[in-house]
Amino acid sequence: MRYVSNLPYETKEEEHVTIPMSDGVRLSAHIWRPTSSDQEPVPAVLEYIPYRKRDLTAVRDSIHHPYLAGHGYACVRVDLRGTGDSEGVLRDEYLEREQADAEEVLAWLAEQPWCDGGTGMMGISWGAFAALQVAARRPPGLKAIAIASFTDDRHADDMHYMGGALLSDNLAEAGTMFAYGTCPPDPAVVGDRWREMWHERLENTEPWVLEWLRHQRRDDYWRHASVCEDYASVRCPVLASSGWADGYSNAVTRLLGNLDVPRKGLIGPWSHKFPHLGEPGPAIGYLQELVRWWDHWLKGVDNGVMDGPMLQAWMQDSVPPSTSYEERPGRWVGEPDWPSPHIRPETHPLTRHTIGPAQDAAAVPSEGGEAMTVRSPLSVGQFAGKWASYNAPPDLPYDQREEDGGSLVFDSEPLTEPVEILGSPSVELDLSVSEPVAMVAARLSDVSPDGAATRVSYGILNLTRRDSTESPEPLEPGRRYRATIPLNGVAQAFPPGHRIRLSLSTSYWPLAWPAPKPALLSVYEHSSALTLPVRPVDEPDEVPSSPFGEPEGTPPLAMSQVTPPEERWEVKRDLIGYHSELDIVKDRGTVRFEDIGLEAGRRAHERYTAVADDFTSVGGETTWTMRFRRDDWDVRVVTQTQLTCDETDFFVDATLDAYEADRRVFSRTWNEKVPRDLL
Repeated sequence: MRYVSNLPYETKEEEHVTIPMSDGVRLSAHIWRPTSSDQEPVPAVLEYIPYRKRDLTAVRDSIHHPYLAGHGYACVRVDLRGTGDSEGVLRDEYLEREQADAEEVLAWLAEQPWCDGGTGMMGISWGAFAALQVAARRPPGLKAIAIASFTDDRHADDMHYMGGALLSDNLAEAGTMFAYGTCPPDPAVVGDRWREMWHERLENTEPWVLEWLRHQRRDDYWRHASVCEDYASVRCPVLASSGWADGYSNAVTRLLGNLDVPRKGLIGPWSHKFPHLGEPGPAIGYLQELVRWWDHWLKGVDNGVMDGPMLQAWMQDSVPPSTSYEERPGRWVGEPDWPSPHIRPETHPLTRHTIGPAQDAAAVPSEGGEAMTVRSPLSVGQFAGKWASYNAPPDLPYDQREEDGGSLVFDSEPLTEPVEILGSPSVELDLSVSEPVAMVAARLSDVSPDGAATRVSYGILNLTRRDSTESPEPLEPGRRYRATIPLNGVAQAFPPGHRIRLSLSTSYWPLAWPAPKPALLSVYEHSSALTLPVRPVDEPDEVPSSPFGEPEGTPPLAMSQVTPPEERWEVKRDLIGYHSELDIVKDRGTVRFEDIGLEAGRRAHERYTAVADDFTSVGGETTWTMRFRRDDWDVRVVTQTQLTCDETDFFVDATLDAYEADRRVFSRTWNEKVPRDLL
């Protein structure tokens, strides 16, 4: 990244500005804005997240908010209620109170003498969720949003559930927020009230995984803040981006296809990162794109930002399997609209372990063929990687050959010509199962001539949700059903000599929680099919070979590493007791923020375990340690959440301990049971 300091506007910053809410709670904001805005008001751009602006996101914030401020905007970074230096308690994600707070913040910004009344929202992940959800509420003055790595469907396409199957990231994300939501504010900012504010958080927090498990079907809890329930509610322009390695690779194209407002889409090879910080690379000059976006929609500059294709996507070249990549080779392609007129679905019937030649979907018979069967061991899924890759520690799927040993595998013939796909593949299965609750994981892989298999995309379906995630129904063992499994969107090139592989398994642990009992899956050939979204290789790319500038931002905040970080991603198997484990450590070490004299440390440890093929032996555990220290102020929060099960129930056991120096000042334990609902 190129760091730049010579920007069009001289800027000033205010580190802790309190914004009053209607119920008396005050939120804390960090504001960067042009010095000239005292006399010449400018538009304001809000980022609204719970991840502690003063320390844990301070370095990232220092790269892009001063950059945008230096181009003529008041950039405002607000800690959500109950996080960082804001008052109150954060009780769950995306609640009505959170969105009402955001509307009040936007109204407050519009009234400031340095703001011209126009506002925008930006962010990645939670910040993008917030921007999209608030846009659907149509607050006055919100003129545009720019969002990265998000979803419009909280139940079907978030870290909680996939195809009605429970994801392990449901536990992992709950562990993250259990830790962040119980950290104290900084006494140097809020003064002597810090301890009172901290204990209010400690006393009013429970593990969010409990609430998420209480809603195993698509219900009003998930419909709230799912913009897909009413796309027409969004009336402002939207710049939407994500990455193929991210769990949120699908919502960009859904917004492009369903919104009726000016919109642009951008999907690179990245994990869960802003595009200017994108890993795997190439990262792009995303902040320059934001300046153009805001200039047009907040300042009315006629700069052609809406010219060119609606979607720009990185067409990934074939690569050997690896748990991380520094760069993904490929090229940018553009589509004028979405759905694109350039992309045609090709349907390939499944014959005995073979992906047949493409034919019209209407020609695939509804009945017929012999049954191919599989009952997958719990070991299938240990090389699946993370639902949403963060590229640290290395967390992408590894070589799929070992996974394929416990799966039904269908291969194409070696390709004689290159094949490129752009969009969401799908699998339609004519099937039966031996149990009333069962799941299918479908994986699409690029198989090189030496046999190495790189996973390209995947999808999961809890078969009790085959027709409805709102009203699931148990399966009748032995009865034949038809089920469609959508796979995650992707842009992928398959070269000549390679094979395209579809793999089907009845478990995918620990990425997804297994059914109560192992099930025998029967798939009927000829009447089952794989559909690929093929983009003809001779289709014009519609974009220059390098449509984006080099990543740039303002120089990052000064920080020193006090203790080293640690990363670990280990698969362990005991062949005596048949115990298996995925052990993940993401420890940022301790860093010192030189300007405020604060040391901060955070360590996350996740463990996912199972014994042999006992589907009720699976369990997940997430432990977080957060520590903040300055002079004689030394505080620490330790949270632990365990999720286990039997055939009928989930069990959540959690602890929360808070310390001042080495003295424990708060402790609470949870032991809860939540019934399984056809899951």
